[in-house]
Amino acid sequence: MRLSTLLCATGLLSMAASLPAAAAPVLMISIDGLRPADVLQAEQRGLHLPNLQAFLHQGSYAQSVRGVLPTLTYPSHTTLITGVSPALHGIGGNLTFDPYNKNQQGWDWYASDIKVPTLWDAAHAAGLHTANVHWPVSVGAQVDWNLPQIWRTGTADDRKLLAALATPGLLPSLEHDLGPYADGIDESMAGDRTRAHFAVKLLETRKPDFMTAYLTALDHEQHVSGPDTPQARAVLGQIDELVGELVDAARRVHPDGVVVVVSDHGFLPVQHDVNLYAPFIADGLVTLKDGAVTDWKAMPWNDGGSGAIVLRDPKDAAVRDRVQALLARLQNDPAYGIASVLDKTRVDEDGGTPLAQWFVMFKPGFEMGIKPDAPMPSPGHYLGMHGYDPSLAQMRSTLLMRGKGVPSNKNLGDIDMRDIAPTVARLLGVSLPQAQGKSLLP
Repeated sequence: MRLSTLLCATGLLSMAASLPAAAAPVLMISIDGLRPADVLQAEQRGLHLPNLQAFLHQGSYAQSVRGVLPTLTYPSHTTLITGVSPALHGIGGNLTFDPYNKNQQGWDWYASDIKVPTLWDAAHAAGLHTANVHWPVSVGAQVDWNLPQIWRTGTADDRKLLAALATPGLLPSLEHDLGPYADGIDESMAGDRTRAHFAVKLLETRKPDFMTAYLTALDHEQHVSGPDTPQARAVLGQIDELVGELVDAARRVHPDGVVVVVSDHGFLPVQHDVNLYAPFIADGLVTLKDGAVTDWKAMPWNDGGSGAIVLRDPKDAAVRDRVQALLARLQNDPAYGIASVLDKTRVDEDGGTPLAQWFVMFKPGFEMGIKPDAPMPSPGHYLGMHGYDPSLAQMRSTLLMRGKGVPSNKNLGDIDMRDIAPTVARLLGVSLPQAQGKSLLP
């Protein structure tokens, strides 16, 4: 009797030892395109952001966050959830590299393309429950309650696709109480409002230990009307209200939890489109027939404020020399607005995708165009853009934290985006050993 009791107690102790250490539940909110000065200098900019500014006094914040190469949504969000650069996590751009356009403008939606463990994986391994609303590169992620981001055509079939890829039964159960969920392609303020309400309901009903939620309307508006416009300011004010709702829900569900607010990149105004495809076509490096690519030796990969240059055969020295000479000519032509061209050594040092042999970095005001037959110069197809050199101050992003274990009124200074995931791991009490960054908390 005593032996069986001792064995039982020993087993219980062993089980207890394997459970995650006492730590804080975390809600991680991403506001796409939120610049640090929007919060740090809200009054000077005429912005009323009481919920975001509360983090400055009640928690810790970064003066700025240096992002990854390129400063785009999908590579950045994957760094935010893994703590490593695109060279390691495998998400090199927003769209997949698709020179023949067979994927019909498909984005890098699938978590199976992430080559390292994520915070969702780490939380799962530690026995924690997870939830997600619309975070980029989340289709098929190891998440208990997942509403991933995906779209195709913007038709009614997209809703069926999302319902099929979400956690089985989750979307219908939430829509029963809240009405229709937002379409994946919907980047409007109304879409953000709907997703925030679904996130609140997930918090209240499932009570996840770690949850990610993504808001996209600010990025959309800054693309359409430009940064610092009345329209963008109005959208940011409304997002601040949604943040307040999410924070209140998180505190009701987990009074000892932590809320982390992040963003992926900054923004710059745009005036000019650069047709980077045309010189590659003219030089015989890309072959078109009836407007479609039939063959290629070297191809630009559009990253907005930059463009990766990919070689079909990186070992072809003759093609490499032709591309090198072409890029030198383009850099010397002011019409192309090229600030610098990063070679392979520099791309690797900066953690860019291994597919890129060069990165063309555009000057502020220039962006890579989307049409291979567009004239030079052309007006920008957007009025605001990112994807520029991560060293630019205007590309810096945001980190705000408050809750259990987070010092109050603390400026963390200028940090690296790769520091955020290990910091969240530290708060959750989970392990993320591959992270290149470090925890910002003791």
